[in-house]
Amino acid sequence: MSAIPDDLLPVIFLGLMGVAMLLYAVLDGYDLGTGLLMAGKSEVHRDQMIASIGPFWDANETWLVLGVGVLLVAFPVAHGVILGALYIPVTLMLAGLILRGVSFDFRAKAQAKHKNLWDCCFIAGSLLATLTQGYMLGSYITGFSQTLPAILFALLSALCVTCAYMLMGACWLILKTTDELQQQSIKSARRTVPLTALGLVAVSIVNPLVSPEILQKWLSTPQIFLLAPLPIATAALLYGLYRLLDRYTETSNTSEARPLMMTTGVFILAFIGLAYSFFPMVVPGQLTVWEAASSPDALRIILWGCLFTLPTILGYTALSYFLFRGKSTALSYM
Repeated sequence: MSAIPDDLLPVIFLGLMGVAMLLYAVLDGYDLGTGLLMAGKSEVHRDQMIASIGPFWDANETWLVLGVGVLLVAFPVAHGVILGALYIPVTLMLAGLILRGVSFDFRAKAQAKHKNLWDCCFIAGSLLATLTQGYMLGSYITGFSQTLPAILFALLSALCVTCAYMLMGACWLILKTTDELQQQSIKSARRTVPLTALGLVAVSIVNPLVSPEILQKWLSTPQIFLLAPLPIATAALLYGLYRLLDRYTETSNTSEARPLMMTTGVFILAFIGLAYSFFPMVVPGQLTVWEAASSPDALRIILWGCLFTLPTILGYTALSYFLFRGKSTALSYM
């Protein structure tokens, strides 16, 4: 560890935090989306949807804990600024996640007449978590500005991130379910593609407008030519996904994993675009990665813990997905 230059250590931790947040958005994104899609479904279908995420949903939130933990220990100054600016939405997000956890367990133990109540609570918790996460993303992009345009953009971001999670959840259900529920999920995925695209377009427009530095990074030469594949590939994936979902009603030999893979690709490309836009800033317009970082000695000690923790989380995550691969089975609490 001593061979790692002091200036490189904060960048390594920024990368670790970014990977953790990306994995959270993808993995917890599909189970949050599944929770949202439970609204209006029959009890049988709700049970199937819960069964599809049952082995994974709780572990998926580990990535959020890791990401926030890295922010706290590696960038304590930025942690204070970000969490201070987002205190209310963070509190609401945690309330939503807690409500989801309580509802998930209680729906299995409550009397039959109360099961619908807990399902509604699970849906409400999912909605609260996704809306607040979208709002926080929009607020972060605008540098935590409290002007009316910034607040309106954060609200649009909340709606579009929620739709993106619903798209991810629908694609997950296409992979994990069959028959009527799968067909309903195909329709849900198709409806949410345009709103997801709207959110990406809005971010792409607002992001450079709020910062001359970001505008320069994207539109100066030769960067504009080198970066052009990012938006082009994102648009191609979204259009291809929309057309693919159309073909599900015409042919039965389309790969059921392809929609989820394409949506994951969109998430990854969007993350790369945001990472490029803001680096080396941790707090937009306020703190760089080096200004916000802990001391090099502290970072070296923390890195040893990450070298143990990260492979462990990756290992049990991979194992759980391997063990519970294939279509989800009937829900049972025995």
